[in-house]
Amino acid sequence: MTDMTVSLDQVEDLARQTLIRAGASAQQAESVARATRLAERDGIRSHGLMYLPIYAEHLRCGKVLGAASPVVSRPRPAAVQVDAAHGFAHAAIDAAWPEFDRAVRAQGVAALAVSRSYNCGVLGHHAERLAEAGLVGLCFTNAPASMAPVGGSQPVIGTNPFALAVPDGAGRARLVIDQSASAIAKSEIILRARKGEAIAPGWALDADGQPTEDAEAALAGSMLPAGGQKGFGMGLMAEIFAAALSGSNLGLEASPFSGPKGGPPGTGQFFLGFDPAAFSGDGFYTAIARLADAITDQPGARLPGARRAANRQRMEKAGVQIDAALMDRIKAA
Repeated sequence: MTDMTVSLDQVEDLARQTLIRAGASAQQAESVARATRLAERDGIRSHGLMYLPIYAEHLRCGKVLGAASPVVSRPRPAAVQVDAAHGFAHAAIDAAWPEFDRAVRAQGVAALAVSRSYNCGVLGHHAERLAEAGLVGLCFTNAPASMAPVGGSQPVIGTNPFALAVPDGAGRARLVIDQSASAIAKSEIILRARKGEAIAPGWALDADGQPTEDAEAALAGSMLPAGGQKGFGMGLMAEIFAAALSGSNLGLEASPFSGPKGGPPGTGQFFLGFDPAAFSGDGFYTAIARLADAITDQPGARLPGARRAANRQRMEKAGVQIDAALMDRIKAA
């Protein structure tokens, strides 16, 4: 089989059909397929079609429950809770979104806690969804332990990203910050391990706590935090929000996102939404415009999220290239 180029509609359809064949309900498959499309659209290949064989494997082995039905509740006016029931986080988030949106607009600020879930794909896309609705979005997710504290060698927390998206007042995000607590996303190391490629210095330690450039040794060891103690502190903050506050498993308790062993990981997410109108009103957009211009007016500088925006324009026109080996893995799944 040769490499092929497909449209984003075809990406979404391929993801949907693959997930349904692997045992996902239409509700579960639809949400993940949409997320797969967005990842490929923005050039984030590690969270796009490349993840489909893993999703399919996890549906079949029971690490993700394909028939799960999310349960949404609103215990307080500004608090929305959704139990993902060990299904995909995407479907649980979609199920809770209307209630979350209403809570933010009614209270000015509200939180959505997602428990007993799975990884939520590109965290920044959930923050951007809030920004596109005219809200400021701050999002956290936790992951199985893969990062040791500075000075230690035993993983305690996951790569635990946070994402912030700011609206532009015209239905789009003005900027999107999406970064993990680790020096690099773990998916990038998994990708290099699959290709037999070395990783960059400063990304990871091996099982003995020694620096390594071997991707397989890194996966058996520990990710390094970005910025040393500061990065670990950021990951710890995400752990407190996404796991402890949502009532989900700590990274220490969660089964791996890769491989069939361990049952559902039971990790969580925590989203905060803010309505600018409840605080600074139109002054918010004036301030954001000044801040953004102070960055973009400098030659060579760009706003966080600008690269993704450029990728999506290109992908929407040119389509997505799928190499033959990946398509074979998807078909085998």
